[in-house]
Amino acid sequence: MDGVLLIDKPAGMSSHDVVAAVRRGLGGVRTGHAGTLDPFATGLLLVLVGRATKAQDALMAQPKRYETVVQLGASSSTGDTEGEITRTGRLPADPPELPTGELRQRPPIYSAVKIGGERAYKRARRGESFEMPERIVSVHLFRQLWREHDLPPGELPRAAFEIECGSGTYVRSLIADLGDAYCLELRRTAIGPFDVSDAVAPPARGEPWRDPPLIALDRALASLSK
Repeated sequence: MDGVLLIDKPAGMSSHDVVAAVRRGLGGVRTGHAGTLDPFATGLLLVLVGRATKAQDALMAQPKRYETVVQLGASSSTGDTEGEITRTGRLPADPPELPTGELRQRPPIYSAVKIGGERAYKRARRGESFEMPERIVSVHLFRQLWREHDLPPGELPRAAFEIECGSGTYVRSLIADLGDAYCLELRRTAIGPFDVSDAVAPPARGEPWRDPPLIALDRALASLSK
């Protein structure tokens, strides 16, 4: 059994959890994935089955598209709802300046990036002090979809953004760099030619997955050139 599965990852599951569920559902076949989604995030995860695991690098290199709903006027220690929230009331400009192109970015400390051989989020949770190394990332599209106005006194506005970017880009960092803002929701909607509208839920725990909607590896790779 070989091919690519388009999985719509729910919030609360790690990418590793999804891969493990697929592996169990398919009877222990070799599996992997092509791009981590944090447990907080939802959306498209490419799960690679059998020989498709050897195509991981090619699939991971595909551009990603995200949509995020953002809280303005506050910051988060993790860049999302799981961190310590500080309300400031300072709002980014409307519309904000949204950078694109080749950008220098520092991943959040609560991320899966390895520092000294260990995941950064594990060190952060122990209260260790360390600095994340900067990296160069590519942002192809960054636009505001909507923003709330005319709210009751004391209520902070939300906004939504669409982002298309290269592999290794952290949306939480892009949003935090706007000023006082953090992600309320984060959803990956596409990876290269693959769209979340074609994705399915992970298999049910403890049940065999008898007819998985596998995309043949040759077909998946051929679609990358389109």
